[in-house]
Amino acid sequence: MTADAPRQGLSEWLQSEQPASRRQARLGQAWRTWLAFTKNRLGMVGLGIVLLLVFVAIFADVIAPYDPVIGGDLRTLRLLPPSMDHLMGTDDLARDIFSRVIHGARLTLMVVALVAVIATPIGLLVGTTSGYFGGWLDIVLMRITDIFLAFPRLILALAFVAALGPGIENAIIAIAITSWPPYARLARAETLTIRNAEHIDAIRLQGASPARIIWGHVTPLCLSSVIIRVTLDMAGIILTAAGLGFLGLGAQPPQPEWGAMIAGGRRFLIDYWWVATMPGAAIFLVSLGFNLLGDGLRDVLDPKAAK
Repeated sequence: MTADAPRQGLSEWLQSEQPASRRQARLGQAWRTWLAFTKNRLGMVGLGIVLLLVFVAIFADVIAPYDPVIGGDLRTLRLLPPSMDHLMGTDDLARDIFSRVIHGARLTLMVVALVAVIATPIGLLVGTTSGYFGGWLDIVLMRITDIFLAFPRLILALAFVAALGPGIENAIIAIAITSWPPYARLARAETLTIRNAEHIDAIRLQGASPARIIWGHVTPLCLSSVIIRVTLDMAGIILTAAGLGFLGLGAQPPQPEWGAMIAGGRRFLIDYWWVATMPGAAIFLVSLGFNLLGDGLRDVLDPKAAK
């Protein structure tokens, strides 16, 4: 038996057309999805960028060579260009921009994760409930959704942050409040095609409650489409958070948030371009990564896109 035999045996077990258990079937489906995803080169590039963001956020204290908040000597270290000592230069308070960008990745990942955790369940709950029950409940929930969709996300987030007060916590709440309507619309559309399916009728005849049907059987079938939309929306969430920070309503000084760093560097854009360009490049790279990842997931998980 060769060294590759166990690996081949595991691969055959995962790709078996007649799984012996539910666990084997789920693992096999996940394995086939991963194999299909690896064939998408741009999707893999996006996954690599996102994993790099996660790695940098986790090990920011180790990677950053300087303190992101406390600067150096203003007489000698202020507004220095990129060099070996300061890879991205220094800002007007003699702080190392590379260290601030690295620590800013942690804030960005926190915003993205918390918004997804808050907004996705809200959107799923509203959408599946509206689509399953229909009638007046559907009308009320969808009109509320339309009200949120009628305003641009950034404008609506600005209104909520202005009411709640500036700060990264309030910015996360405001972005989450403005992010759930598209997920609700998508979940409702999926539910409308599922609620009259034969297996749902069979579950209903067995006496299952509406809540059990919605959360146990309808919501899992909506997850793939919603996950794709959430991943594609990550870039918009990052840009909204950066916009709030740029306007002074997001993370407050001296927190190393990328949008706030751009706002602080716009005064020096002509003579000291690196102060605003470096955090802007970080926003561009991470947004591109999430877009590429979302496109890759859509090609794999969306059955309508299958060729």
